Amino acid sequence: MNSHCVGESDGLTFCLARPVDYDDVMAISQDIYSGNDYLPHRYHSWMTEPGRVVIIARRDGKLVALESGLVVDGGETVIVEGLRVCPNERGRGLAGVIQKFVDGYIKKVYPNVKTKRLTRGDDPGPEKLRKFTLLARRAILSLLGNSVDFNSFVSGLNEKLDPSDGNPSDGSNSSRPLVPIKDFDALKALLLDSDLSSRLQLPGGAIIQDWEPLKLMESNLHILAKQNLTWFVDGSCGKPLFMSLHTPPYPIPFNGGSLRFNIDLYGTDTSLAKKALIAHLDSAKSEIQGIVVVHIYMHQAIWEDLKQFCVGHDTVKQFRDYWEQLLLEREL
Repeated sequence: MNSHCVGESDGLTFCLARPVDYDDVMAISQDIYSGNDYLPHRYHSWMTEPGRVVIIARRDGKLVALESGLVVDGGETVIVEGLRVCPNERGRGLAGVIQKFVDGYIKKVYPNVKTKRLTRGDDPGPEKLRKFTLLARRAILSLLGNSVDFNSFVSGLNEKLDPSDGNPSDGSNSSRPLVPIKDFDALKALLLDSDLSSRLQLPGGAIIQDWEPLKLMESNLHILAKQNLTWFVDGSCGKPLFMSLHTPPYPIPFNGGSLRFNIDLYGTDTSLAKKALIAHLDSAKSEIQGIVVVHIYMHQAIWEDLKQFCVGHDTVKQFRDYWEQLLLEREL
């Protein structure tokens, strides 16, 4: 075997992925996530990311599968991502074979890993769910529009805000201002607050950023700090009731080439969620161009109100029915 290859099983050769494998990986990824695939954009950064393992499987020299794992939680948890199988190999159990190999390889290289964690955007059914602990479900609102129309879309949302949202004398949560967090020490203090998770009803006690679920512990904060995220928080007191973040827009294959914009909302106050949505869309306007797919992740309790809040624009519209993000975990 070549030096970058790490094992063989079931007629497959498993290797550590390299930059030169990019085209082969893209060749098996044509229809992944209905064009919303993050891997074309993330692949090369994955090659050098600390704590990340990317394994490819080849059969007779042809790349047929990939899976990645990111070791977090101080070395005790692996987040698995990116699973994909060549179209003509699907339905033959190959996904299970590469998953089993990657699990074993992770345990060998990182012996302290005890837990496997993942997110997925479809319900795998009760049989597969029995293998995991379902930690949380989050609702997703998906919008589609052209960047040139987002100014009028945001203006329309501003006009829909309740007048009391700007009145600090009414005593409601809607009067609380949202402020950006740009200082890492301030963000650290916020995220390591012992009762933040219960106060904001965080999914499984985690921050999920671009589908990566990270527990609130100091060893994970450097991962978030490297992502160039934009954060907003209810800033009227030391115990915020709402927090949100967005990942910088990035290119995806959808519709021949589009941008994907992920916004994560944490908390259950609808008025603060509306203000946060506007703040994130407004702050990213200079970064978007062409067709934009916006995915907004939130507590299930506020999805319907946010959906109605976004209805009514001529061209920026909901393009997918209600769907969910599942957070799953099991022992490794």
